[in-house]
Amino acid sequence: MRRNIFLYLFLFAALYIIFQYINSSKGLEYQGRRITKLEQKIAKKDSLYSALEDRLANTEYFTLLGNENTKEYFDNDNLVLEDIKPAIVDGLYAKNTAKGNDLINFVGDGRPFQINRVQVLNHRWIIADFSDGKKWGEILVEYFVNEDGSVDYNRVESLVYPN
Repeated sequence: MRRNIFLYLFLFAALYIIFQYINSSKGLEYQGRRITKLEQKIAKKDSLYSALEDRLANTEYFTLLGNENTKEYFDNDNLVLEDIKPAIVDGLYAKNTAKGNDLINFVGDGRPFQINRVQVLNHRWIIADFSDGKKWGEILVEYFVNEDGSVDYNRVESLVYPN
């Protein structure tokens, strides 16, 4: 009887070990497949991230803070870009009045055209979006920063999109 108990214990232990081995190998295979899928996701996200970085670098080139030539221009005049950019943008927004913006040479339908968005391209040009609530347009503005820090604006070209 004692011999049978040891035989049953041995068989039970062997079955338990085989079960644990099969279960752990399946678990390892599952984890391996999961790791492979996650590595593929990471590779896809990395390629998307690098594509977005390239796109952002291309977009940033035509901005005041992203253009190296513009930085050099303002450095030669001893002006700090971070300080001058808000003055440029705020000065353009300040031209918006209840009667419209004197840089915009179009007449709105009922309401005057006013500048909504501004992008400073470089040390000389600004592109802006304007609207009267119904019609939309864009304007290219040339600007000059004076010695006293004031900014002069000149309209170069503007357009209104057809309805």
